[in-house]
Amino acid sequence: MEVIEGRTTVEDVDAFVARLGEIGTEFDCAVQAFDARYVVDRAHLERAVELADRARTRGEAIANDHAVEILLYAAGRRQINRALEIGVSAGDCPVVALVHGDGDEAGAADAVRELLTPAETLGAYDEGRVRTFFDVGELETEATDAGLPALVRERVALLAVER
Repeated sequence: MEVIEGRTTVEDVDAFVARLGEIGTEFDCAVQAFDARYVVDRAHLERAVELADRARTRGEAIANDHAVEILLYAAGRRQINRALEIGVSAGDCPVVALVHGDGDEAGAADAVRELLTPAETLGAYDEGRVRTFFDVGELETEATDAGLPALVRERVALLAVER
């Protein structure tokens, strides 16, 4: 799995996502971009990829497209329209993108880098957005020694259980 960080101004979300799909097809990899304000850490993405891969191997995938399956797990949601909230949005957007698959990951990562202005975005999440999206309240964090990133990763893992 390759992780690419940066910023971009997205004029047309559909066109941006279509370009990522083209890159994925060209290099035979899943390519998915996230609004970095929702991604708590690299382990968040690694867990989503691991579970999406496992679901596909077992024939239990929710989505037909591997990149969409990864998005669903990263969001901890079964509904694509709800999961899309953590994807890129129109305007200036901090981005964390991932490339994963058996194809040319390095080539795909380079192509994704061309769409972004380099910037460190991974781990610079917006706590309020994350808490709201993943429904993590103050009581939950007070009741455990686990931090917010661990609780988000738990939500990712629970998607597989909630089938």
